[in-house]
Amino acid sequence: MFEYHGWITVRETAAADDEDPRLPDIVDELRLHIAQMDSPYLLDLRWMNGEPFIHLGGSSNHSSSPDVVELYEHVALIAPGSYGLLHMHNDEEPSHENEVRVLRLVRGMVTRHTEVLLSPYIPTVEDPFTG
Repeated sequence: MFEYHGWITVRETAAADDEDPRLPDIVDELRLHIAQMDSPYLLDLRWMNGEPFIHLGGSSNHSSSPDVVELYEHVALIAPGSYGLLHMHNDEEPSHENEVRVLRLVRGMVTRHTEVLLSPYIPTVEDPFTG
């Protein structure tokens, strides 16, 4: 099982100014990228209060689809001022099957971490199997 929940604030740069003339073009490119992912789950890009945000979530039998990690890597490449988190539980990931992992996007870099508030998955989130 692969469960994931995440968000991204899309920004061209990490500068704290409100003027970002390329941002609409970046958002248009991201809309095309997201449309090609063809996800049956939550995958939404919208403007709120003058800023673009991506929200995503889902659960699939295997981690191969949709490739949400690739989306974070793509955003890091084309909009390095973006930031966000992706929480994932993948019971097929070697050495991490009992952890909730966090993908962190900040300043054009994507890194992986263990989410200590939800790990170990068993017994923190689910009871041990007793059958």
